[in-house]
Amino acid sequence: MTELSQDTPKRNMRKVRQGLVVSKSGDKTCVVQIKERKQHPVYGKMISSTKKLHVHDELNQTSVGDTVSIMETRPLSRMKRWRLVEIVLKAK
Repeated sequence: MTELSQDTPKRNMRKVRQGLVVSKSGDKTCVVQIKERKQHPVYGKMISSTKKLHVHDELNQTSVGDTVSIMETRPLSRMKRWRLVEIVLKAK
């Protein structure tokens, strides 16, 4: 019984990211762009990088320009590994 309670926190430690919806690609899917700034390990210069992630939007409630919060999940299709948690800021 104690072994099960120790394993549950590991499962719920999923990555959560915040990004901008850049396109609606099909039914229940949107593409979110994530921007990261990190320091180069050797030279110390700040480097900007962007990633585009395909996100599962069950209720089709997002539109292009929304700022959303997404969470890592099991593979839902070939490209979708993230799901929508909430819409932080709606586009005008």
